[in-house]
Amino acid sequence: MKILPFDESLRLTNNDGSLEFFFLGTGSAFVKQNFQNNLLIIKGDDHLLVDCGSQCPIAFHKYKSAIMKVQNVFISHSHSDHAGGVEELALMHRYVTKTRPKIYINDSYKELLWNETLKGGLSYGESRETPYNKDVPGHYLSFDDYFEQIKPRPLCLVPRPMWEFRCGSINVKFFRTMHMPDGVPSWKESAWSTGILVDNRILFPADTRFDPDLLSWIEDAYHPEYIFHDCQSYTGGVHTSIDELKSLDPAIKSKIFLCHYADNFVNYDAKENGFAGMTQPGVYYNFDA
Repeated sequence: MKILPFDESLRLTNNDGSLEFFFLGTGSAFVKQNFQNNLLIIKGDDHLLVDCGSQCPIAFHKYKSAIMKVQNVFISHSHSDHAGGVEELALMHRYVTKTRPKIYINDSYKELLWNETLKGGLSYGESRETPYNKDVPGHYLSFDDYFEQIKPRPLCLVPRPMWEFRCGSINVKFFRTMHMPDGVPSWKESAWSTGILVDNRILFPADTRFDPDLLSWIEDAYHPEYIFHDCQSYTGGVHTSIDELKSLDPAIKSKIFLCHYADNFVNYDAKENGFAGMTQPGVYYNFDA
């Protein structure tokens, strides 16, 4: 794996079909530096935006691009730093590009994302009949007016639910995680949140409390090359702490790049504590170089 520098503008493709991660941001929800922890996956002619937080459109502008260039999106959960920019993504496509980006989402989370996050800002822009919502009183816009839903394929229920989809050449498996609320004993009682495994190679749990069962399952089944894991400086709450991650087996720790960190944590010496490093925003992690 090599870390390649950002050039003049953010690209959504590469010439050799290599798998790349570009973190638009690596910060936690309320950071004022480094933007929020949103990820762009690039492979050949294909791309997938994983999460679109409230700062994500600004991050695209910083990297000399625009959120409306995104054609494929996956949302891990509905916190604002992961879904707060989806409304702008939807509006820019509908009224500027006049296209519907693909969103990879199952029916249950589609309903949650629309009714509890997006509906208030998106459904009342037009009061007219559209091809997707003729039976809705008032003919307000619906989720399907903004997005083309691509339904993932269920893979398993044990040890926890996992689904799979392909975004062009990019294979993504996603699974339930144990994020919020704090104190809930397992993913079964937790609100909807998911992490992803890309091409059976790179693990990105997105947001999760400390969940060694998850890491053991993915390690035993897929042996990922690298893990980009969220972290916080204290134990408790809804994210994994550094002290909890430090307790992992050294072989697992050595694969972990820390992300989703606060502004005051950027100088933490990850390698000294056995991790692969701190995730950097604005560079290409090329896993085939």
